[in-house]
Amino acid sequence: MSAEFLLTSLIVVIMPGTGVIYTLAYGLGGGAKAALAAVVGCTFGIVPHMAASVLGLAAILHASAVAFQAVKIAGVIYLFYLAWTTLKETGTLDVKGAHPNKRFVTIAVRGFLVNILNPKLSIFFLAFLPQFVPAGHSAPLSAMVGMSAVFMAMTALVFALYGLMAASLRAHVIARPRVMTWLRRTFAGAFALLGLRLALAER
Repeated sequence: MSAEFLLTSLIVVIMPGTGVIYTLAYGLGGGAKAALAAVVGCTFGIVPHMAASVLGLAAILHASAVAFQAVKIAGVIYLFYLAWTTLKETGTLDVKGAHPNKRFVTIAVRGFLVNILNPKLSIFFLAFLPQFVPAGHSAPLSAMVGMSAVFMAMTALVFALYGLMAASLRAHVIARPRVMTWLRRTFAGAFALLGLRLALAER
């Protein structure tokens, strides 16, 4: 596995995107456990895209305008839904209720949907992974599976750092209702902008 692959992957993972924003939002709103639940969901949300790329299924998504648009529209709707639900929430996330585990599962599922409903990820991995498989490699499929596993581990680690840093600031934030209100509006706006960007995305 080349140093170029590791460096490029790190840059891609660190760049703020939907998953990072989602993790930060729950780190600030619900604390470390909520942030880690978001990390789990977002990380597993890229598995289907990687599998599609490794198996060549992403090529179908790239070639079919109908398939791409269908997934894209679902992703746009979901991001706008996240923007709306974030905006209308009051107070902090309730993770200490009677069923905290259920709440964490919900956070993870939402994170999973955030990534799985982005068709650009499949196209990205289709173009990204093969670049780092040497020509004439004896087992290119195994090499891509290995790189996918490393990319996932890197995603989980970086997102966890983002989430835990956000959670460490939570005590300073929740004591200031006005700050919470503006943060909620900021995250809602970020989800809406990401939805708009996805809506304008071409194959």
